[in-house]
Amino acid sequence: MHHSPAIAPLADLAEEQWGLFTRRQAESTGMAWSTLSRMASDETTAQRVAHGVYRLRGAPPTDHLDLRAAWLQLAPAVPAWERTADTGVVSHRSAASLYELGHLPADLQEFVLPTRRQTRRPDVRLHRARLTDDEHTVLRGLPVTRPARTAADLLTDNEDPGAVAHLLTDALRAGHEHPTTVAQALAPHAARFGLRRGDGAALLRWLLDLAGAPERRYWLDATPDQEGSTPPP
Repeated sequence: MHHSPAIAPLADLAEEQWGLFTRRQAESTGMAWSTLSRMASDETTAQRVAHGVYRLRGAPPTDHLDLRAAWLQLAPAVPAWERTADTGVVSHRSAASLYELGHLPADLQEFVLPTRRQTRRPDVRLHRARLTDDEHTVLRGLPVTRPARTAADLLTDNEDPGAVAHLLTDALRAGHEHPTTVAQALAPHAARFGLRRGDGAALLRWLLDLAGAPERRYWLDATPDQEGSTPPP
């Protein structure tokens, strides 16, 4: 992209954020709000993609544009490379979509934060939880819950077990998770499905049976079993 010296600092910032920037970030480079407003109104230099979030004209196309813009809104003054899990992690259906796992429609932009937050956007859903370091990673430049944690979160939200089963099948097949890690994440939900309390291996077995995954025996052989576990009714 070629830009005038007046907006060169903003262009450098946007280049590290998929061509996107926020109003707060633009102001931090010394750009006046009137200048940004003029740039966005004629759309020759910038295009408004969400409230307070803009895309520089000429930037390469990016995937998950709405998700990225919503994530930038969570901490509009903080550059992407300075953020931590405390400023928001992609989660639930949005995480599954980012990983391209399962077939759940991601009609909302979902994030998990350690403190309670509210949003006025009807298409954004914020969840409160504190993640451990091994429950999230970075994918396509965005912080995202790992598939095991994503599956557990979806079960907490009473998501269809069959849909979660297909998500886990895709994750295991792609090598994103180890079966033991998945069983550990599922363990708190076992009792809800008529299984021995904490028996994540049995819940994983049931979910893989639901999905009809041909590799399920191989995956289950790698998962410590618990005696006395029974299938859900």
